[in-house]
Amino acid sequence: MKKTLLAAALVTSFAGVAQAETAVNLYGLIDTGVNVNTVEVRDFRRVKHKISRVGPVSGAQSGSRWGLKGTEEIGNGLRAEFVLEGGFNSGNGDAAQTQRIFGRQVTVGVANDAWGRLDIGRQTNVASKYFADIDPFKGGFEQSAIGMSIGSSNVRYDNMIMYQTPSFRGIDIGVGYSFSVDTKSSKSEHVTVNNAFSAEEAANWRTNENDRAFTTGIRYSNGPVVATASFDYVKGSKRRVERDAYFDVSPCSYAVGGAYDFDVAKVSVAYAKTMDGWIGALNVDGYRDLIGLSRLITEYADGFRSSSYVVGVSAPINETSNVFGSWQRVSVNAKPKGARLTGDNDSMNVYSVGYTQDLSKRTNLYAYGSYASDYAFLYSAKSKVVGFGMRHRF
Repeated sequence: MKKTLLAAALVTSFAGVAQAETAVNLYGLIDTGVNVNTVEVRDFRRVKHKISRVGPVSGAQSGSRWGLKGTEEIGNGLRAEFVLEGGFNSGNGDAAQTQRIFGRQVTVGVANDAWGRLDIGRQTNVASKYFADIDPFKGGFEQSAIGMSIGSSNVRYDNMIMYQTPSFRGIDIGVGYSFSVDTKSSKSEHVTVNNAFSAEEAANWRTNENDRAFTTGIRYSNGPVVATASFDYVKGSKRRVERDAYFDVSPCSYAVGGAYDFDVAKVSVAYAKTMDGWIGALNVDGYRDLIGLSRLITEYADGFRSSSYVVGVSAPINETSNVFGSWQRVSVNAKPKGARLTGDNDSMNVYSVGYTQDLSKRTNLYAYGSYASDYAFLYSAKSKVVGFGMRHRF
């Protein structure tokens, strides 16, 4: 009996130590609403083409997701950490991010409070991490997000190794390199190598056959002030050049932004310069069906130059509700040689407004509206969206 009690006590004590040193948490977010979205454009004959939808929408404010986070103390202040996070459509249960199981993030790495953290795997780039503090819409609400005008602030890369410093007097620095930015879409473009590798394996095999990316940035956050700058560069694969010399370019994007919280309102501004293509998604659902635009991570366009501007404001109405809005503009400074990325116009404007109402610490209601003119640089193209919904975090 005494031996049994002693064994039980030992098991209990070891379990307590394990729980103190290791932790795995389940978390997630469900965002479901209803919106009305109308998209129209006139072709070269001035004939209007229009499509619209009314119905449920998933992830309007924030992409619906679920995930697991784990951490283990491994000694001398060092921690091993992992994140598995998958996006999903709350309307039908489908996986998001091109049907990936963990499409939002899958990383493993080490962290230390003194020297920072190192993560390897699929994750957002530095600009996406830092510009969320600048955007009044926090990177959400469909075409209202800052990623519409500064595409590099809405990007995930596969196969990336990233180092982030700890915050020092409000300053954070991040730098990352992706060995293949989008393995999922690359699979269909590769062929077998002497029948020794499948298309899926080849997408990870030859370095110069993959699109690679470099991302870095710096952020200062102290009290009411937030300021950030970022740089993204994508090196196109060898197969693009072999297919067409027009793709022998490396798109890059510089972005700077800042925000100041005056208590009664927080004002944000941002600017970006993009060259030789576009980094990030350029269009929203609807345009793909109407005019066939792609939703690629990167578009290559030799000679393309653009300047992006964002002005935003957010203000609390009371302790539980906020109103916010922004104006975004992309002006094309130089059109590409050969194939056209810019459609038939040199500018795009997006006007957006939103509202949130907290019901509790984890649940809120929201409403939003947005209007885009000359969308995707297409003259007379318009996108109008109005919606409302509910978001719950767990």
